[in-house]
Amino acid sequence: MGAGDKMKNAADKLKGDAKEKVGDATDNEDLQAEGRVEESKADLKQATEKAKDAFKG
Repeated sequence: MGAGDKMKNAADKLKGDAKEKVGDATDNEDLQAEGRVEESKADLKQATEKAKDAFKG
């Protein structure tokens, strides 16, 4: 996994976390759900990249 990929995944996770927290603060269930989905996608991308790295090594 390249450093750029790691940084993008981390940024996506933070963005999702921020959306979820704003949704919590404003009682906006749609924003909460959108944030959770973005966090999950970032986690999945990171896991996929780690699996690729494991097979390369």
